[in-house]
Amino acid sequence: MTPAKLAATVLSAARAVFETRGLDTALLPEITSVERPRNLEHGDYASTLAMQLGKKAGVAPRELAQALAAELEKHPAVKEVGIAGPGFLNIRLDPAEIAKAARDILVAGANYGHSDTLAGERINLEFVSANPTGPVHIGGVRWAAVGDALSRLLRAAGAQVGTEYYFNDAGAQIDRFARSLYASAKGDPAPEDGYGGAYIAEIATAVRSQAPDVLDLDEAEAVETFRRVGVDLMFAEIKASLDDFGVNFDTYFNEKDLHARGELQQALDRLREQGHVFDTDGAVWLRTTDFGDDKDRVLRKSDGDWTYFAADCAYYLDKRNRGFERCVYMLGADHHGYVGRMKAMAACFGDDPEKNIEILIGQLVNLVRDGEPMRMSKRAGTVVTLEDFVDALGVDATRYALARYSSDSPIDIDIDLWTSASRENPVYYVQYVAARTASVARQSEAVGLRRGDEADFRPELLVNSKETELLKALEEYPETVSRSAELREPHHVARLLEKIAGEYHRFYDEPACRILPKGDEQIGDGNRARLWLNDATRTVIANGLALLGVSAPERM
Repeated sequence: MTPAKLAATVLSAARAVFETRGLDTALLPEITSVERPRNLEHGDYASTLAMQLGKKAGVAPRELAQALAAELEKHPAVKEVGIAGPGFLNIRLDPAEIAKAARDILVAGANYGHSDTLAGERINLEFVSANPTGPVHIGGVRWAAVGDALSRLLRAAGAQVGTEYYFNDAGAQIDRFARSLYASAKGDPAPEDGYGGAYIAEIATAVRSQAPDVLDLDEAEAVETFRRVGVDLMFAEIKASLDDFGVNFDTYFNEKDLHARGELQQALDRLREQGHVFDTDGAVWLRTTDFGDDKDRVLRKSDGDWTYFAADCAYYLDKRNRGFERCVYMLGADHHGYVGRMKAMAACFGDDPEKNIEILIGQLVNLVRDGEPMRMSKRAGTVVTLEDFVDALGVDATRYALARYSSDSPIDIDIDLWTSASRENPVYYVQYVAARTASVARQSEAVGLRRGDEADFRPELLVNSKETELLKALEEYPETVSRSAELREPHHVARLLEKIAGEYHRFYDEPACRILPKGDEQIGDGNRARLWLNDATRTVIANGLALLGVSAPERM
């Protein structure tokens, strides 16, 4: 029985007690919770519901606790309920009931942990969206790992998700990129406001291979050629590096298409219809201060040029017109100022800024070697890139390390730790259990130990405390997936996997919990039952790692 199901059982018992005693059921909460006690000798879970409701209902909390305990003990999964202090309920479950989770996990297989928590929601998830003026940098790497994990979590929770990369291929930064390529091709230093790094020379050389006569053109035509070809080459490289990282998007959206299709004017017209556009000094403004922004925003400058914010408005409207009810933007630490203006923009369109738009801010990441942050890339020159991260840690460790922490917290990723083959390395610790469970399965097959059919499973044999604690941890997985999806926090999955890994090691090392027969020992039902538990652990570890985009190796 999962904590959520037990909490629902406690609430159901409270309702039965209230109805029997003629108490006001309107006092009952819609939901309640149970907690793991610090001292497991007190029970498997604890509830304070009797203390919360006693005085309100006019019943002494301890008396209400006694009535609740009697009602709870009618449930087949509840072994006993103790009462402590003024009315704490200490609930002990029947280990054989807990053990049934092993069968449930293996029956569900790869779908274990999937739910309909977010069924019916259509979510557009935009992340990374690095400018096509250089390789994906360290901030984008964090969003690549977290965003891709979040998309998997949302889908596991039943949402319809469209992942999207917004390709900023219009604007001043592209002009600087093109001029930087042109300068490099001529052997000149980069413009003062341009881009440096070895990759600029590489792209410039690649442009010349596609357009050998580009330097014979006049400067304007040459720069335009470097822009057109260079941006395509840079974006192809970005997509390739993300693909190598296991991250692909449903949609790659070009900003220039918004301009070409007249969508900025369409957005302006819609906003004007809503009554939030005004004209001053030849410029066109959006009155975002009506909805909490710190200042109004220019949509079109007096010289007729569109602003970046106008493109943001058109892009949001495009997403909404494609049927996405919630648009989630994952932005870097330097984008805090966007939150107010983007939510105000949604309100200006007549949308609910608490429902239709959601902005997640990721904090800074440092890749640390020998106690010092890496500041420079051999290739990019000024920043640490996705390739630098993967070269230092590998794909699995990079993805796990970045998804393991709440994205609103700055983190240091120590290269020595995350490449070590030790229990201190979280990804190694979890993947080692994936490999060990697979090894046990292979060894079991070799000696003729097989689980058998569902009907052959004997949950009553999995009652050792080490088995029970592992089973409880495995049962937390579905609720953890649902909660992680709702909170947009993949790190909860990683932390649970580490907890499961620890419980598995304790189970595996317990002499009374041997899976494989020892010496000439005959294979018995206990061996088979523990093989169910071993394989269930493998399933949950593999499922959880898959949500994080990390492999579950069969050998290490």
